[in-house]
Amino acid sequence: MLYTIWCGFWFLTLFLVLFPFMFLFLQREEWKPYAHKVNYVWGRLFFWIIGMPIQVDYRFRPDPKQTYVFCANHFSYLDIAVMGVIIRNFYAFIGKSEVKRVPLFGYMFAKLHIQVDRSQANSRAYSLSKGIRTLKSGRSIMIFPEGGIKSKQPPKMHHPFKDGAFTMAVQQQVPIVPISLLNNHEVFPEKKKLRMYWQPIRAVVHPPIETKGLTQTDVERLKEETFRVIDESLMNQSARVAMN
Repeated sequence: MLYTIWCGFWFLTLFLVLFPFMFLFLQREEWKPYAHKVNYVWGRLFFWIIGMPIQVDYRFRPDPKQTYVFCANHFSYLDIAVMGVIIRNFYAFIGKSEVKRVPLFGYMFAKLHIQVDRSQANSRAYSLSKGIRTLKSGRSIMIFPEGGIKSKQPPKMHHPFKDGAFTMAVQQQVPIVPISLLNNHEVFPEKKKLRMYWQPIRAVVHPPIETKGLTQTDVERLKEETFRVIDESLMNQSARVAMN
């Protein structure tokens, strides 16, 4: 419990200290990449202060000047913070509109990322359209294609993935980069009792899946291929843990 309190204190303190810079950079569209960098600094400082190393197996290193659709599994609320550290590209995260209700953090999210209300069909269409425009502008997209924290038995993912990420990637002919977040659900489980458990955070950034020349008829195949790539690493990690 003491470690959880320590983590919570620094999570909030660092965010409050850096928020004025973030607020400033969110006021103009051309300044938003700097707000994104402030988020990165916040994440690096947070994990360093709480003494939690992040170990990433970069089987592919994304080019900061290129555009991608990043797709990761989603078992923990820690996933967003971890993604902000391991991916350096300027991306827009597509996430639940409920986040905007959180003081300060919600403001940052609404100004920097893309909100979707999954209970409303028109909101999903809006987020898809905005995501496509974002990719067209040269900015990457980061999304959890399970559609939220849906899995009841991590590390088994919720199946099937939602179409949105793959529709956007095909529309704009940009690569999909699968990412396996191997143990965030063990560090910060999605439970009613919030508790942080110390262990090194592990992730895998996989080689991209190309979409050039593909059409909407290929979306189902892309979904299954991305699921398979992420799932393979999750299952291998689970098997290693079981053996130890």
